[in-house]
Amino acid sequence: MKNRNNKSLLLTIYTIIVIIITGCGPKRESGYILPETLTAVTSPTPEATSTPASKRPVYEPGTLVDYIAQSGDSLDLLSVRFGCSPQEILWANPQIPEDVTTLPPGFPMKMPIYYKEFWGTEYQIIPDAAFVYGPDLLDFDLKAFLQSTPGWFKSYRAIINEKHLDAAGVITYYAENFSLNPKMLLALIEYQTGALTNPVRNTEQEGFFLGFKNNHRGVHLQISYVADLLNDGFYRYFNGELTSIEHSNGTIENIDPWQNSATVALQNYFSILYDGDKYGHAIGPEGYAKTFKSLFGDPWRRNTTVLPGSLIQPVLILPFNAGTVWAYTGGPHSGWGKLKPWSAIDFAPPTDSQGCVRTEQFAVAVADGVVARTDSGTVILDLDGDGDERTGWVIFYLHLAEEGRVKVGQEVKQGDPLGRPSCEGGTATGTHAHIARKNNGQWIPAASSILPFVMNGWIPVEGEQAYQGLLVKGSQVVRASTLSDVKSMIPAQN
Repeated sequence: MKNRNNKSLLLTIYTIIVIIITGCGPKRESGYILPETLTAVTSPTPEATSTPASKRPVYEPGTLVDYIAQSGDSLDLLSVRFGCSPQEILWANPQIPEDVTTLPPGFPMKMPIYYKEFWGTEYQIIPDAAFVYGPDLLDFDLKAFLQSTPGWFKSYRAIINEKHLDAAGVITYYAENFSLNPKMLLALIEYQTGALTNPVRNTEQEGFFLGFKNNHRGVHLQISYVADLLNDGFYRYFNGELTSIEHSNGTIENIDPWQNSATVALQNYFSILYDGDKYGHAIGPEGYAKTFKSLFGDPWRRNTTVLPGSLIQPVLILPFNAGTVWAYTGGPHSGWGKLKPWSAIDFAPPTDSQGCVRTEQFAVAVADGVVARTDSGTVILDLDGDGDERTGWVIFYLHLAEEGRVKVGQEVKQGDPLGRPSCEGGTATGTHAHIARKNNGQWIPAASSILPFVMNGWIPVEGEQAYQGLLVKGSQVVRASTLSDVKSMIPAQN
């Protein structure tokens, strides 16, 4: 025990040093550039030399290489990327405690590496902070930025959930709900369409605005589809599920082990749209990265940390009152959208019949906090109390009925009622409450190996498919079922 405490102390001391050094870095740039400096940055035709290729040497198995921990790194994740085991990492880095959760960004390490052929480029496009709906946005005024642009997109209007939204409202809707950085989405729109700088609107091309010829027809539905794809790539890499990219021409690109999740999300996204030199150009320094930088400045000169080192989830209770028995109706599945991350789980109160029926029972606050936002079926509970969902731990509730629901700015204590489960907001086949977590705008998978969504000691376990899976507490096991059968019942003992 004494040895573990010494290791934890050493890591803590080094983390403090890293933070101090980081604080002395380059001055943060503003969230967006001035209108007079904004010009069209539509990408030129790529040259034949733009195909990405790794410059890494062919390492002997188990070679120790230098690595600097990035936001959200963990031993489990790094072992998947570098082809080694968590124990090998600990042997190579004895200063790291065995029970570490997330590693402190900036922490220097030695990593045992097992080489793979056909590694992709080591060039990093944007940091994770520029990808998620987090602290990077605290000095960014989306509406003011759009108004400063000369292109037609600022005049775009759409109806979403029976609400008339302007361009800023459309981007905000998808940025908040998918938890994506609006700067990242806008740079993508500009790179692919030039709509932020080109005043001429081509309505004939808007059906497949971002190049996806599917049933997501129209500007805002294309943005929605793309947002889901981007999150899927980010979180599959973050979870260690995505280690290579298969291109449509059959080429397999093994992802460089030093890569970050935001870059891989964009690589995966552009691989769906492009092949060969066009793909290489998009993911290189003269492609999307150049467009992003021209619009919003260099994202690498800003704070690039999203998930801090040694991250711990606050103590949470189940989202229903003690003494009641609800059903576990949905195992890990998407927090918003259809793809990864599987950050959410579902609970349903007892009702007289199946389907969307009224209940007098309330979903409750899993911890103390303040209501940061409400929308159609949505309640965002901010646990750090600053009322901003982009910072700290946040609990995302969906399908809570508007009638009797908490208000924005309202402070609540753990166990206080928030709203009645319903079918409001999103797609639902029966009355239930959908609940997920974020930290600094990044979704945390419900069945995370290092930060599981623990409530009253119950731990989610993924199934083979979304909505399947278990809740486990010691020897107790509850199985997810939309039928609310006996095996899915879970008592709250707060």
